[in-house]
Amino acid sequence: MNFPLLKQIFQQMWGLVVLEHRYGGRLPGPADYRSPRQYSLPFRGAWTVVNGGVTKETSHSWDIPTQRYAYDFLILDEEGRSFQGDETDPAAFYCYGQDILAPADGVVAEVLSGQPDSRITKDRKASCQARDLRGNHILLDHGQGEFSLLAHLQPDSILVTVGQQVRRGEALARCGNSGNSSEPHLHFQLQQGASFTASPGLPIPFASLDVSPAPHYARFDDRMLAKNHPDPWPPYLQVGQRAANPAPEVGL
Repeated sequence: MNFPLLKQIFQQMWGLVVLEHRYGGRLPGPADYRSPRQYSLPFRGAWTVVNGGVTKETSHSWDIPTQRYAYDFLILDEEGRSFQGDETDPAAFYCYGQDILAPADGVVAEVLSGQPDSRITKDRKASCQARDLRGNHILLDHGQGEFSLLAHLQPDSILVTVGQQVRRGEALARCGNSGNSSEPHLHFQLQQGASFTASPGLPIPFASLDVSPAPHYARFDDRMLAKNHPDPWPPYLQVGQRAANPAPEVGL
């Protein structure tokens, strides 16, 4: 039994109680929270949002407040495939091993490395061989209470250490499949505080992006597609969109 993982799950449950007590059901959201900065996408090229948005219907995990406004990104080809070749091999996925970049200037607040990639099955059942749901991950402190989390990173790929200052667009690690993951992808979230289990998620305002509809993807649910939920907050992405920074690095 994975006891560290079991402990973390219980911590998440307790975090729900803490957040309810602290915020009384009035968690920060797009209608009332405005970030003091804009974020760049933490990768080069065009990736697709396969989970995430700012509405209950499109949310990554609406009932888990810490991950309410999180995004899962991966790369799709024009046929909507995320891999070519053996789909049980992480290296067959287009996003695997791609550089993950700092979304804004900040300081490295937390790093976990040394965790293995999780198994990939043809039915995409999520599994976790790591001692943390996030797998290998980096937490960045951007100041003014905002922290960003970059999770499911490739083993032995993290290039930064705790306390290190990083600049927007700087390479931090590579995309992997560690932690609670069904296939290689990047989990990216913004949170109000350092705690993974007791910090409310925040909507992520992106700098000017190149956005287009995603190619057909077999696991998209029609009720979740952005086209069915017009976004009243243009800076925010939603599931079903393909997005890229207008340049490899956006200096703001």
